[in-house]
Amino acid sequence: MGRIGNRDAEVQRAENATAPRIPNLYRRIGELFGPFRAQLLLTIVLVLASAGLGVLPPLLTQRAFDDGLFPPSGTPDVPVLMWLVGAMVALWVLSAALGVWQTYLTARVGNSVMGALRVRLFGHLQAMELGFFTRTKTGVIQSRLQNDVGGVASVLNNTVSSVVGNTVTVIAALVAMLLLSWQLTVVAVLLLPVLVLAQRRVGQVRARIATQTQESLSEMTAITQETLSVSGILLAKTFNRQPTEVARYSAENDRQVVLQVRQQMSGQWFFAIVGVFMSVVPAVVYLVAAWLILRDVPVTAGTIVAFTTVQARLMFPLMGLLRVALDLQTSRALFARIFEYLDLVPSITDAADARDVDPDRVGEVEFRDVTFRYPDAPADAPGTLQDVSFRIERGQYVAFVGPSGAGKTTVSYLVPRLYEASEGSVRFAGADVRELRHPSLIDHIGVVSQETYLFHATIAENLRYAKPDATDAELEAAARSANIHDTIVSFPDGYDTVVGERGYRLSGGEKQRVAIARVLLKDPPVLILDEATSALDTVSERIVQAALDEASRGRTTIAIAHRLSTVVDADVIHVVRAGRIVESGTHAELLGRDGEYATLFAQQLTGA
Repeated sequence: MGRIGNRDAEVQRAENATAPRIPNLYRRIGELFGPFRAQLLLTIVLVLASAGLGVLPPLLTQRAFDDGLFPPSGTPDVPVLMWLVGAMVALWVLSAALGVWQTYLTARVGNSVMGALRVRLFGHLQAMELGFFTRTKTGVIQSRLQNDVGGVASVLNNTVSSVVGNTVTVIAALVAMLLLSWQLTVVAVLLLPVLVLAQRRVGQVRARIATQTQESLSEMTAITQETLSVSGILLAKTFNRQPTEVARYSAENDRQVVLQVRQQMSGQWFFAIVGVFMSVVPAVVYLVAAWLILRDVPVTAGTIVAFTTVQARLMFPLMGLLRVALDLQTSRALFARIFEYLDLVPSITDAADARDVDPDRVGEVEFRDVTFRYPDAPADAPGTLQDVSFRIERGQYVAFVGPSGAGKTTVSYLVPRLYEASEGSVRFAGADVRELRHPSLIDHIGVVSQETYLFHATIAENLRYAKPDATDAELEAAARSANIHDTIVSFPDGYDTVVGERGYRLSGGEKQRVAIARVLLKDPPVLILDEATSALDTVSERIVQAALDEASRGRTTIAIAHRLSTVVDADVIHVVRAGRIVESGTHAELLGRDGEYATLFAQQLTGA
């Protein structure tokens, strides 16, 4: 499993060396904030006010020096100085209060956008066809929901306030610097264009590293999901492969550590140079000021102090803008991966004029010249089903039998439209399934499969998955019909017994009967049994088969069977081989023909 997983990871990384190309990406990121326009507007107002207030104290500092400490009279003017200091303190307090309010709004908007994006992505994935999940690792899907959406959280939280606030602060600071001395301003901003160009280069590097980091996180999530599930742990333990799985995880973890270090270090030299530059500027300002004074340009001590104060305040918003720009470039890969999934179009969707199932004809099922190929099958490959036609009347019990790989289970996928027929039509209640609303179609079909899935929850919660508002009496009635009630009440916690992940705390027969009870609670008019007893021992099979017989009573039943002994009482048995129906009839009729069915039955009877 480790070697296969590593090969998959190498292929995936090769395919995702760069982020997917998403048209109008930044416009679409901006649209995420659409539902929160009012909060954003208020945030922008607060940011503008806070940024504006932040520029006033340095200007008051100039006045404090020139009018309070060192006025033309030569004696400090204490009343004026107290008024100016009081004004500065009031501005700082007001600015701090506005900053707290702004932080709250920003955090609320950012997290709301992130939460809405996560739910939107989850809902979109729920709408994808079954084939998408059969060809995509569960761990990779989980990584998109958790790591990618979580990775853009800081950008969603900080972008608006940082961009607006820091831009306004930078502009206001530049205006204040120009008002103080345009000559000193030219010196202070001389190298800013060079910093912007350097920032773009650093951002491109960080974006590439971010893409590789997320791909590595996806692989780590996939490894965790595969190997730490009950099935994965059982497989590793029975083959003594725990060291291999640890090594597999460790190798990907080492790669993740290297990428994380590279990502954190990729901009450090850039910001270090920016910090040195901003720190050196005041010293240069002193030299330029001396040069200006020697040339009789009026530059006061207050002007120099105020200018360097404003210039120092310019450093933080400027660094903030550069960091946001880097974050946006870095997160572009994450947003692209998210939108890549959101842009996936489900291959099975309702038509614009889709209608509900006709209740008067529920139970009628028909295949007309149906051919089906799985989406990932080669175009020239023979269909899994080929020109299959049959009709099932209301209330009939119809079985499909045949060797493994013949196409029997595919029939059970096409009736509820989990896959789309490649050619021909599948009809339900007298209408092509493509003309019916999918929720309406599913509401009339119940499925009991060989691989029973139960949530890590109580038995009652698993049963109510079929009918959330079911009463305790309805749960008991369904459980009795499925021959599982007595077993449930024998547990110390009864219906409140937690079944464990995938129901592993129950036996195979118990899980299957809980699944049957769940379907009975749904009470569908059409029941599909997909080899529901093939994995059970003889005793469990007999008990479950009795439950299935009860569940089938009064319903149209489609049974996909491996053990022919379970379908001898079917109204019609279709024998499927290589994707075609080669024989049809009752058990007795098919035995009398001494054909494919008779051979299969004889082989199972003798254990050959």
